[in-house]
Amino acid sequence: MSKVACIGECMIELKQAQGTQQGAEAGLYSRGYGGDTLNTAVYLARLGASADYITALGDDSLSDEMIAGWAAEGVGTARVARLPGKLPGLYMIETDDKGERRFFHWRDSAAARSLMDLPQTPELLSSLAGYDVVYLSAITLSLYGGEGRARLFAALKGAREAGARFAFDTNFRARGWPDLDVARAVFQEALAAADIVLASTEDLLPLYPGESNVALLARIPGTEVVLKLSEPASILRLQGALHSVQAEPLKASVVDTTAAGDSFAAAYVAARLAGADPIEAARTGHRLAGVVVCHPGAIIPRAAMPPDLIPAISRKAPP
Repeated sequence: MSKVACIGECMIELKQAQGTQQGAEAGLYSRGYGGDTLNTAVYLARLGASADYITALGDDSLSDEMIAGWAAEGVGTARVARLPGKLPGLYMIETDDKGERRFFHWRDSAAARSLMDLPQTPELLSSLAGYDVVYLSAITLSLYGGEGRARLFAALKGAREAGARFAFDTNFRARGWPDLDVARAVFQEALAAADIVLASTEDLLPLYPGESNVALLARIPGTEVVLKLSEPASILRLQGALHSVQAEPLKASVVDTTAAGDSFAAAYVAARLAGADPIEAARTGHRLAGVVVCHPGAIIPRAAMPPDLIPAISRKAPP
């Protein structure tokens, strides 16, 4: 079975309860957890890949709850570092009466930020060479300092030399970076190192305002690049040639765009591991994302997963 390592952070989520945007009950929130690369790991596991999540958590009951939830989804947790006295990060979603969402974060001392500076870090990083794909996002890279990122990039280089592929998702949140110049420099290093780049205009335009799709693609040196557009479509660059992929029309109304990109990434990587070419993998990514956005929350019910999206993933050799 194809193995994928997903590296990143999962946080406690406080979400405003439905119907409580105004009035005396406006302070009611439900508790869950979420994170971009964790969402991708869950969808990868549902699609038949062997997905391990690599992160750090505390030794508290909320971290225990996360571990149990991930395991129930089939996500491997053996490479989760548990740090005594530490806690996961926290974010809160506030929704106004028009459905617009605002996010508030408390994560500066979260356990995941220490992942590249632990006694067990060398062992965790050396394990990357045993995977078919190592997947992480720009949010992952924003968690670590310069020395931590250098350790991670060195490990990714070693993993690629051992046969793994590095898939980089450009998921960009400005609040995670000290300034845009630092973000641009880290992006440049990640884009140059990646075998598969899953980018979007939504992520790249804040870094490179006003640039065309062609100019954005020119900034990415890789041979397998997906640029998701603001409309339901993407442009692929494969060995220098550009290909346009249109998403299928949605079968229901959009409810929540959370994890659209995360689910696209999971379906794309899973399809590639199953032997699909990049164009078919992009169609598969659009298909899953089109289902996910028609449900509330990042992780849709299992029953809502499109049937046979990635058939026989474990029976085909990676391309």
